Amino acid sequence: MSQSNFSRPGAIDLSALRRPAGAPGPGAGAGGAGAPGASAGTAGGGAAGPYVLNVSEPTFQNDVIERSLQVPVVVEFWSPRAQGAAQLGEALAKLSTEYAGKFLLARVDIDANPQLAQAVGVQSVPLVIAVLRGQVVPLFQGALGEAEIRQYLDQLMTLAVANGVSGRAEPVGPAAEAPVEEEDAPNPRYAKAEDAVGAGDLEGAIAAYEELIKETPNDAEAKSGLARVQLVKRTQEAPADIRTRAADNPGDIEAQLLVADVDLMGGHIEDAFSRLISVIQTTAGDERNTVRLHLLELFEVVGPEDERVGKARRRLMAALF
Repeated sequence: MSQSNFSRPGAIDLSALRRPAGAPGPGAGAGGAGAPGASAGTAGGGAAGPYVLNVSEPTFQNDVIERSLQVPVVVEFWSPRAQGAAQLGEALAKLSTEYAGKFLLARVDIDANPQLAQAVGVQSVPLVIAVLRGQVVPLFQGALGEAEIRQYLDQLMTLAVANGVSGRAEPVGPAAEAPVEEEDAPNPRYAKAEDAVGAGDLEGAIAAYEELIKETPNDAEAKSGLARVQLVKRTQEAPADIRTRAADNPGDIEAQLLVADVDLMGGHIEDAFSRLISVIQTTAGDERNTVRLHLLELFEVVGPEDERVGKARRRLMAALF
């Protein structure tokens, strides 16, 4: 996707935004109507919800960096002058309600907070990043549709679990004007698996998802959840020298699979797919089938709607035939 991967995780230094509690930031208190503030659930552009915060430079430390130690914080840099910003804000606010505390949405109006935008290195808006444990995870740039945003959020949730950020936020603002439809409420069928993921119990989550698939073999959501948790477990156990091992031994199938896993967790999705397709092109028999099945599992993690999966599927077919 052309909007993604515009920088590497951690490329934005947030240390300059850390200031002692209560210390005013540059320009604090100088605004009139719509001036920066820690307004919960009343973000501009019509975007509001129980997990939405207006964030300014003085509140960035507490509302974003500190909160990111417990729960992923998605930061939306926007401007009322930017095309598509209002629609994007509404979509993100709606999804923050749907995800029910799995992440917080922090909205930053760059017109009201130019120094904050400059400190973070924002060049154009809308721009959406995430913050995990005080470190930046780039998400996307531009006004995407809800289905595309959901793909990035699902990948962020997987990355959060891998980094030990598995908390769930308490509501910080009033409910959005439009109530969440009953069909959007969390499905209790997956509660056991999701609770295990939230507790960091990967083995328990795997067992719960496997039980769901045993009951309903065509349960796509359970299959996707199982693939995500297994990916997290594999990357947590990957040896530190796995890239060197894969580079020195192109025929080491296990090493190639693990490097693809690490790439996917780092957001380098196309690199992961390309590596495995290249291995498929140079293997045969059981080895080729092992790599093929692993690639299909990574497709489940990313999601069938992602255009990168569609492209990789076509390349896979060409490699197999």
